[in-house]
Amino acid sequence: MPVLVLAVVALALAGTSLRSFVANSPDVATAATVFCGIFVQALPFLALGVIVSGAVATFVTPERLARWLPRRPSAAILAAGVGGAALPGCECGSVPVARRLFGEGTVGAAALTFMLAAPAINPVVLVATAVAFPGEPGMVVARCAASLITALIMGALWARFGQPRWITRQVPHEHSGQGSRWTVFSEAARHDFLQASSYLVIGAVAAAALHVLVPAWVFEHLAGQLLLGIAVMALLAVILALCSEADAFVAASLSMLPLLPRLVFLVVGPAIDIKLFAMQAGMFGRAFALRFAPVTLVVAVVTASCVGLLVLGNR
Repeated sequence: MPVLVLAVVALALAGTSLRSFVANSPDVATAATVFCGIFVQALPFLALGVIVSGAVATFVTPERLARWLPRRPSAAILAAGVGGAALPGCECGSVPVARRLFGEGTVGAAALTFMLAAPAINPVVLVATAVAFPGEPGMVVARCAASLITALIMGALWARFGQPRWITRQVPHEHSGQGSRWTVFSEAARHDFLQASSYLVIGAVAAAALHVLVPAWVFEHLAGQLLLGIAVMALLAVILALCSEADAFVAASLSMLPLLPRLVFLVVGPAIDIKLFAMQAGMFGRAFALRFAPVTLVVAVVTASCVGLLVLGNR
């Protein structure tokens, strides 16, 4: 907090000089406009998402989730995938929940399905996608379908080929029972907001830099090379590691690219990125992460491409 206060005061004192600098630099002005547009549009959905996430952390315990899941693997996978839509939250929060479900004896495939589905197809994310892409309802449908199919496929693959010996990390100790419900809610919401907003800033800066630093002919080339555009956007989703509640606005800002590569960006991001890989390695073990992450990336890219071609065409 002291660092934040000092930064705000310093920016306020330098406001006049910074405003003159931006006004006299067309490229900086363009980047600032893109950054502010993305951040201001995404912030309300980010705030709503962390409020709901805090409520889920307070009232929906992992033990309760485990009791709700059917015992049959196929039914548990489907229930976990569909149930993910009812429990909004950041993907950072879904990884610990999935790990605790493993620890409670719940079907592992269902836990992994929930981990991939919850941050990708919940109402907050879908509404944010609809707002970011006005007049393109197909993007909402395609994102929901591709993300859900990706989660179900990964759950089925784990049920068929997964090995318990790959899970080498123990369940972290729980401290959520200490303190009032308001304490649990406020701590969870604050944690998710600070972490998600930091990644939103990084994503908005990256999108602004892409508008200014990358020549127009690069985007024209990517627009004409659909496979190359898909590969680049998938790689960008892994590197940027955006929050699922704000990534749609970053994707929408890249209007020089077709819809299909941007759909791949939206499906890959909540499924696997560098921060999720690190969290999975820490929660489940490196042996699990090294197997799960590459397969998830391939499944997400292929699924998003197929669903996108079916729903959006080659736009």
